[in-house]
Amino acid sequence: QVQLVESGGGLVQAGGSLRLSCAASGRTFNLYTMGWFRQAPGKEREFVAAISWSGGSTVYADSVKGRFTISRDNAKNTEYLEMNNLKPEDTAVYYCAAGTTDRALLIMSLSVGYDYWGQGTQVTVSS
Repeated sequence: QVQLVESGGGLVQAGGSLRLSCAASGRTFNLYTMGWFRQAPGKEREFVAAISWSGGSTVYADSVKGRFTISRDNAKNTEYLEMNNLKPEDTAVYYCAAGTTDRALLIMSLSVGYDYWGQGTQVTVSS
């Protein structure tokens, strides 16, 4: 089994920055794909960003492209989401996800491509 724990959420003003972290423990050797999703109140969970095992492939939702950067440190079993120029519409609970299969970019953007999920961390952006 794999456990994922997010951290780094909080309250930030519009235009500010936050860095989220996701620490994985357990059977972490085959977490080929890691990603971030978010869910705002009353809305469905949506894809944010994903990254391959080597970091060579990344994919972003159009809404965050150019503002967010995903990265991972396999030695630390941790992935990160650097969020810059935050907007009120970025307010949501952010979830870390990990998959045990090396997927194509299209699959990396779908929740069905992941096997493990964290409990989420709240990000609130004030106007």
